[in-house]
Amino acid sequence: MKAATHSQYGPPEVLKIVDIPQPQPKPGEILVRVKACTINRTDCANLLAKPFIMRFFNGLFSPRNPIPGTDFAGIVEDVGRNVKKFKVGERVFGFDDGGLSSQAEFLVISAKKAIHQIPSNCSFDTAIASVEGAHYALNFINKVKVKPGDKVLINGGTGAIGSALVQFSKNKGAILTAVCRAEHFEKMKILGADKVIDYTKEDFTEDNDLYEYIFDSVGKSTFFKCKKILKKTGTYISSELGPFVQNPFLSFATPLVKRKQVRFPIPFHPEKSLEQMAQLIQEGKFKPLIDRVYPLEKVKEAYEYVLTGQKVGNVILKMD
Repeated sequence: MKAATHSQYGPPEVLKIVDIPQPQPKPGEILVRVKACTINRTDCANLLAKPFIMRFFNGLFSPRNPIPGTDFAGIVEDVGRNVKKFKVGERVFGFDDGGLSSQAEFLVISAKKAIHQIPSNCSFDTAIASVEGAHYALNFINKVKVKPGDKVLINGGTGAIGSALVQFSKNKGAILTAVCRAEHFEKMKILGADKVIDYTKEDFTEDNDLYEYIFDSVGKSTFFKCKKILKKTGTYISSELGPFVQNPFLSFATPLVKRKQVRFPIPFHPEKSLEQMAQLIQEGKFKPLIDRVYPLEKVKEAYEYVLTGQKVGNVILKMD
């Protein structure tokens, strides 16, 4: 089979497309013919080994697993002994930010991992674009209790996480402000934004509105910058650790004063996220943003584009 591999950390140039033996499922595993995966920020962090902490998980001096990839949508090709949950021919999608070696034509995965059947009304592209970003967005939204009429601001509304948050918040009846570039205003309004702010022309932390929740889906602001536009009981949630790893610390300290506070969305339970996303897709309540689609042979170009930080929604890598 063909697979993207890298034997060292570094920029996209270190990636190569090689022919390697197709894996075979062991007892309790399934073999998946991968149809699509995404190139996401976790993949980029694993490729670059930045931040440095990634090396403690993936290999200190070189990648322990040479095939990148953290999510997939595909077809069950074979099943190992004792697998009852999945059958050959089923369409499935899965996620593990620890790595799945999914940027290849085939992968093997334990049937106990975060895998779910793809809804019948869903294409492979839609399925894979509803995994990584949506999982992190669900961990945002599940940290709080957004009620109808709550004012919510989403910094980075056009990202994979942000565009999912726009839809999840709107589903709960929130009044939404999305921060993005002006050329994407219409996309945000279609997804449910009531107000949009162009970050290239305005500082959203100088907004006149006060918000119950600020979701910093790109992690480029801070609690202290956003504090002035939070309501007295408002909450700030970021996708990043923040300067000097302040966000996890503040998530413990700020609730003690029972006023403006920080929550930190540790991304637990990907299996529950997949189940919830399958239901939302089936009900027509979620439509992921898809920016570009690349073939496996263009994996370097796909990474280069994602690393510009300008992608809108999801960038998909197709295997055929």
